[in-house]
Amino acid sequence: MKKVYDTAEAALDGLLRDDMLIAAGGFGLCGIPELLLEAIRKSGVKNLTFASNNAGVDDFGIGILLATRQVKKMMSSYVGENAEFMRQYLEGELEVEFNPQGTLAERMRAGGAGIPGFYTKTGVGTQIAEGKEHKEFDGETYILERGIIADVSIVKAWKADETGNLVFRKTARNFNVPAATCGKICVAEVEEIVPRGSLDGDEIHLPGIYVHRLIQGAHEKRIEQRTTRKKENA
Repeated sequence: MKKVYDTAEAALDGLLRDDMLIAAGGFGLCGIPELLLEAIRKSGVKNLTFASNNAGVDDFGIGILLATRQVKKMMSSYVGENAEFMRQYLEGELEVEFNPQGTLAERMRAGGAGIPGFYTKTGVGTQIAEGKEHKEFDGETYILERGIIADVSIVKAWKADETGNLVFRKTARNFNVPAATCGKICVAEVEEIVPRGSLDGDEIHLPGIYVHRLIQGAHEKRIEQRTTRKKENA
């Protein structure tokens, strides 16, 4: 089965359509599938729902799809670094389903593991719990959260072999693993593709069985919040 494609556009060919649910890895600008997001923008598909921790910033990450009005709904934990995301939400132009961060990660993981739902205490007594089933366990109230199964998942890894085994670098692993597993089809972009058999099995973070298509590309590596101090005189 061929997994390696030459470009992001080729890797997404035949997968994209209007009104689909896409799970995207990344946290802020760390480990985001920037090449695949740009290819989605160029494709022109619209009315998309994204399950992602956030939407990047105004001109990078999912933010580029907000700018072109290709996103109708975000299932997210955080909106604070994206002014356009916040504006569209407050103006009623964008539907937002807020999730506690751990709940969002677990909803993705559950969907990938074939678990339709799970109970959690997080969000009990808040707006998060409205309209959800409540159940008591050992005298404590829990709410039912549904697993997420996406039409397509897009993720960014550091290294892969030709069979799709993925290695993430440090905190860039973040939401990428659960996002990858919850997609019916997973497309990954990496910085380097190595021959099969050259990765130590103990260093593989995501088995290739979850990855259907793969591209290698150059990445921008932006810094979301740059903090510096003046150089002290010697």
